[in-house]
Amino acid sequence: MPDDLTTLPEGGEVRPTHLADALSERYLAYAMSTITARSLPDVRDGLKPVHRRLLWAMHQLRLDPAAGFKKCARIVGDVMGKYHPHGDAAIYDAMVRLAQEFAARYPLVEGQGNFGNIDGDNAAAMRYTEARLTEIAKAMLEGIEENAVDFRATYDGEEQEPIVLPAAFPNLLANGAAGIAVGMATSIPPHNAGELCAAALVLIDNPKAELDELLAVMPGPDFPTGGVLVESPEAIREAYATGRGGFRIRARWAEEKLKNGAWQIIVTEIPYQVAKSRLIEQIAQLMEEKKLPLLADVRDESTDVVRIVLEPKSRTVEPAVLMETLFRATSLEARFPLNMNVLDASRTPRVMGLREVLRCWLDHRHVVLVRRSEHRLAAIARRLEILEGYLIVYLNLDEVIRIIREEDHPKPALMARFALTETQAEAILNMRLRSLRKLEEMEIRKEHKKLSAEQKSLQALLGSEGKRWKRIAEEIAATRARFGEETELGRRRSTLDAAPAAVVIDERAFVEREMITVILSEKGWIRAVKGHLPPETEHKFKEGDRLRAALHAETTDRICLFATNGKCFTLKADAIPRGRGDGQPVRLMVDLTNEDEVVSLFVWRPERKFLVAASDGRGFVVKSEDLTAEKRTGKQVLLVDSPVEAARLIPAEGDTVAIIGENRKLLVFPLEQVPEMVRGRGVTLQGYKDGGMADVKVFSAREGLTWKIGERVRMETDLTTWRGNRAGAGRQPPNGFPKTNRFGE
Repeated sequence: MPDDLTTLPEGGEVRPTHLADALSERYLAYAMSTITARSLPDVRDGLKPVHRRLLWAMHQLRLDPAAGFKKCARIVGDVMGKYHPHGDAAIYDAMVRLAQEFAARYPLVEGQGNFGNIDGDNAAAMRYTEARLTEIAKAMLEGIEENAVDFRATYDGEEQEPIVLPAAFPNLLANGAAGIAVGMATSIPPHNAGELCAAALVLIDNPKAELDELLAVMPGPDFPTGGVLVESPEAIREAYATGRGGFRIRARWAEEKLKNGAWQIIVTEIPYQVAKSRLIEQIAQLMEEKKLPLLADVRDESTDVVRIVLEPKSRTVEPAVLMETLFRATSLEARFPLNMNVLDASRTPRVMGLREVLRCWLDHRHVVLVRRSEHRLAAIARRLEILEGYLIVYLNLDEVIRIIREEDHPKPALMARFALTETQAEAILNMRLRSLRKLEEMEIRKEHKKLSAEQKSLQALLGSEGKRWKRIAEEIAATRARFGEETELGRRRSTLDAAPAAVVIDERAFVEREMITVILSEKGWIRAVKGHLPPETEHKFKEGDRLRAALHAETTDRICLFATNGKCFTLKADAIPRGRGDGQPVRLMVDLTNEDEVVSLFVWRPERKFLVAASDGRGFVVKSEDLTAEKRTGKQVLLVDSPVEAARLIPAEGDTVAIIGENRKLLVFPLEQVPEMVRGRGVTLQGYKDGGMADVKVFSAREGLTWKIGERVRMETDLTTWRGNRAGAGRQPPNGFPKTNRFGE
């Protein structure tokens, strides 16, 4: 690197500099160019240069809403050749987005042809599609020919382009924006134009209005694809106050009832910027990976209206639980970030809150109003000057004709004779003869009077700030009437809902449930059949075998078996063989000896208690948690000397115990007299001289003691005769008690 300045023969210079300084200077210039000329929107009209140039070029082509369509290739060519020296694909993509109803809340371009769809399919090539401006784009350009905004030279100096549009429509917040620059980015969700206009009117009425007053009329974003906004009011307020935050948007869904108690979920709206086809692919992929165990199928039945069908695996699944699993795992719930990083009126990038953004738009509208008024005043002054010259002609018609006919230089002669300005004299000389008729004079006087009144009104407007803000309020109210809530386009699409409470999903909800009946035979064969069969159902068994117990359960339950050896075994309900056959011997599923047999069968439930009673009249109360054993060898609960001593394990659902011995003595005593144990032999429940226990039952004393004789049920409510304390001998049972000494239930 040379030590000092070197002069080249061609007149250029070589300056010594450090490489880091040169790179830093040039990269900074590139970064600022990216920020200000490509990625960040202007706070005044909400547009990036490419969008502004598109609208201006279409305006120059006279593609108004009432005009015909033109090929997009023609529009893109004009934009690229005159204003935007970038690739045609980038320009066309920007134009397509302005025309997509699912991408832009208020489209600025009306497209004809294939402009893509919500599935994520691209638009047709620009040679096949046509476009023109919408009414909203027309409002954005309103007044641009009246010196409302500044213009600058295009990149080649041959044309002029607007620096900003007049923007009679609050486009920045209404359509939102997204962009990534160097070191900064922007992300602004779309909003409802009617609500924005209402908030702007609040700010005009009270320039010091607080954010809460604005949020009262503009509560949150309004996405073109609808959906449900699930965010707390506090989070929304904080986001709009600082200009940074985010919004959670969920798909809108409803439960659709089908025959026989079946149902399915219908999704009618999906989150903003989520491609429907990719969403369905994501759900299908998660189903294939078995990460959505509650979902059986997903179908896309959409036409021009979104309709996604979600079928559950089981009708017993709660719809809300199914959707909660989908919201957590898929794009049916999405988060849209808020980062209102924009260019202010001085082209400086900064993050603004909601109030400041609206204030900047209103200030811009004020500048536009002043400039348009001044432009109109200047035009009126020029016209009045000419009209006053015409009136002088009519007052001195003969003299004017004489001067024009006789003078060699009529212009200075007219100016000298009637004290006319050069403009007036030129206009008089350019008049047509037909304009000299008397009717024309009346029209000129009428126009002069009208323009004088308008001039006076504009001068009063420019002289009073209050009148100017009143005029701006009237313009915003007119915009609200054209594009606000009362119109089909302006109707709010996204609804606001409270932030969803944290849902705790039971893991059992992810397992398919089915009702079954577990059947155990006297000889120890066990099987399950589908559905909850009524008690009177007849079951078929092998010859010489019969029913011991039939239990209603679900496939997700755990079944406890209590055997005569005092052990409790636990089986998973879905592991019990199902079908029309005889089932499977219990001994193949648990470790039972040939002498042992299952005497009790029940569905395990947490926080239940059971009474364990042996045939020698001893027993205790045990918790359900102490009965489970997920192994073949089971869990020893009752300590017995031989298998025949084990007798019963029954739910302790009551407050009183009724026990009857083989000696036909009945004893009734409070359940609280029986201690609670984990395992052991227990305490004496009833004392016997000979024999042992025949049957035992736990019941509610308030409801009375019942027993079954054949198909009839008998009840005894006055149990005073048989009441006593634990370990008593008891008395003869009531008349009519079964000879089998069994309660029969």
